[in-house]
Amino acid sequence: MTSKACVLLLLMTASLDSLAAPQFEDYPAQIYQGRLRRVSLSDHEDRKFAAALRSSIGHHPNFAGRFVLSSWGCGASCVMSAAIDAKTGQVIWLPFTVSNWPAEVKEPLEFRRDSRLLIVRGSRNEADSQADIAYFIFDGQQFTRALEPDAK
Repeated sequence: MTSKACVLLLLMTASLDSLAAPQFEDYPAQIYQGRLRRVSLSDHEDRKFAAALRSSIGHHPNFAGRFVLSSWGCGASCVMSAAIDAKTGQVIWLPFTVSNWPAEVKEPLEFRRDSRLLIVRGSRNEADSQADIAYFIFDGQQFTRALEPDAK
């Protein structure tokens, strides 16, 4: 194989790697070991869902190192979620509801305690009748959609 062919093969392989879906390991989070704080109900939305939020904070962090990602129903095949900071009690809302996830999907939100990546399977804000997969990175204050192989 010529050196030009080797370089071309390497470039093609690198391009394919960059098209891979985000992985939990790509977005590590440091695990919080401190005391769990009470939920801070700072606005109308927080107070409206106070019972659901309060019932979640007794749990140890399950998302992005120090957050408790909590979900509850908002209708038939619909969930809404919030990330509660175990260290401060601050509530950060997922900026959408999730619905219409495929029947084989048990949970439309996939996440890990040691990662800032959130994988969403389903329609967001009931905007689409067709479910898809979207990847979001959480920075402790907001969820930002990650670049994906087939992102539009």
